[in-house]
Amino acid sequence: MSVEHDWEEQRRHLLGHRISDLGLRIHGTRVERLVSQLYGELDTHGVRFKPPVYLSDQWGCPDATPLIGVPFYLADPRLERIESEMSFGVENDDESMRFLRHEAGHAFNYAFQLYDRVDWQAMFGAFRAPYRDRYRANPLSRDYVRHILAWYAQKHPDEDFAETFAVWLTPDLNWRHAYAGWPALRKLEYVDAVMREIADAAPTVLEPAEDDLPVEAMRYTVAEHYADSVEDIPIEDERQFDVDLRQIFHRGADAPNAESARVFLQRHRREIVSRVAFWTSEQPSVVRSLIDALERRAESLQLRAGGLEAATLIELTAFATAVVMLYRETQVLGRARRPRVGALD
Repeated sequence: MSVEHDWEEQRRHLLGHRISDLGLRIHGTRVERLVSQLYGELDTHGVRFKPPVYLSDQWGCPDATPLIGVPFYLADPRLERIESEMSFGVENDDESMRFLRHEAGHAFNYAFQLYDRVDWQAMFGAFRAPYRDRYRANPLSRDYVRHILAWYAQKHPDEDFAETFAVWLTPDLNWRHAYAGWPALRKLEYVDAVMREIADAAPTVLEPAEDDLPVEAMRYTVAEHYADSVEDIPIEDERQFDVDLRQIFHRGADAPNAESARVFLQRHRREIVSRVAFWTSEQPSVVRSLIDALERRAESLQLRAGGLEAATLIELTAFATAVVMLYRETQVLGRARRPRVGALD
């Protein structure tokens, strides 16, 4: 039996199992090592409180509760592989630590109810302001730190604090020098002062509730987990991209011997989806649905990928990024909601 065939058997087996029945634990896994690193960073700053970590469906903190949820797939290399296949990538150690520091910021905010302090609100804004999945950001603003992509600190005052905390905690980063002359430096100095103030405190923390989705409460299969996370871009008529596709590709008559645009898109599908999702912070399923639509129209129009492959790939990726970003922009004024506070998109 080939290695690939053996993996397909394992994959089918895992996809069909309920997550709650997989026996996932943090002990002895990559997650334990990452959490140990986080706690070590807090020790370096003389901070006593260590936010408890549990396995869940995504990165996040339950609503105003000082717990850190870590994606369940990081506790099993086989599930990491499925995540990589489904989402076109999985967090490496550096990315995971960025997320852990960010969620730790939420946990400290909630543990000590810093958001109710007058000085916190004066620095970051109203904690109970509407929370939107999609938001308008100014990429040139120096009022906010840069930690997670997509200018995440600009999403909400709660995220602004968490991002500022994460930068403050990052080892070997001289944040005073890095943010010298930025208005955001005042926020970093505020976090530094507050953390010195509460360094010796140790708040009481409860276990995650069932609706906080610990793995024990995830009574659905791995396949259902990914099915529920699918979101398509709402394209009512795929012909609306015909002009753009004709700009990127060539008519069959102009490049009769060139590779078909459909095959080109299929060949670079993983790369395009992963890059566009990475830089836009949009769900991979949204980007994937756009590429699917472009592929169907390119085939219908009988377009071909003449010219330099790298140039075509750059133009196609830039076009897809623009479409996704503009789509996100149209959602900014959508209905505000307050889901699991601190959950990363």
